Amino acid sequence: MINLSENTEAAPTTRRRRNPEATREDILAAARTVLASDGPDGLSLSKVAHLAGVNRGTAYQHFETREDLIKATVEWVSHYLSETVFGRLDREEGSTQEGGRPIYEFMTGLADFAVENPELGRIWLFEILSCDNPDEDVFFRQFVESTEAFADSQVSEEGIDAEALSVMILAGYFLWPVWVRARAGSKKERKAMSMRMRREFLRMSLYGTLRADEFPQLQALLES
Repeated sequence: MINLSENTEAAPTTRRRRNPEATREDILAAARTVLASDGPDGLSLSKVAHLAGVNRGTAYQHFETREDLIKATVEWVSHYLSETVFGRLDREEGSTQEGGRPIYEFMTGLADFAVENPELGRIWLFEILSCDNPDEDVFFRQFVESTEAFADSQVSEEGIDAEALSVMILAGYFLWPVWVRARAGSKKERKAMSMRMRREFLRMSLYGTLRADEFPQLQALLES
């Protein structure tokens, strides 16, 4: 184990010298672990370096401040959600006529991530909503664009404000886990609360933004 009280900067492993990108990923993975368990207030470069198995000097070479770590984590969450949620939809493109199943898969992927990663989701949400250019975030931009495309389609109700709806939906997804964390101690309980959120968003969609008669299979899912 590395003694962080000593200057060990001159003795990183050979592997880490040859592969700085892998070292950066190790540090980011450790940062996500700390953020997920302790939140942003519990994040420090020393703690992250210790968990990643590198010395503080190495960690500071990659991330000068804890804010840099948080920013990089937000970017990781964004790209992960982009691939998990929209990547799945891209692979199933063209199947929206089959009862709207991709819509349900979209809700499932987002709900499961939010409930299992409450701190990461909350950090991402607050960073995006408070930044000057949220459209620079890949997942937020895709989310708004998909909502706009939906609002312009023949299966949506008229008069939808895509930006307002996007923020409301994302806030719901990433704040509900705060409620879950305070009330669900086991994975089974979290899964059940994730399902509750999924079903309620489905109900809101069917009777608020979607033309329900266009999606009989979604209605069947809601009633199952």
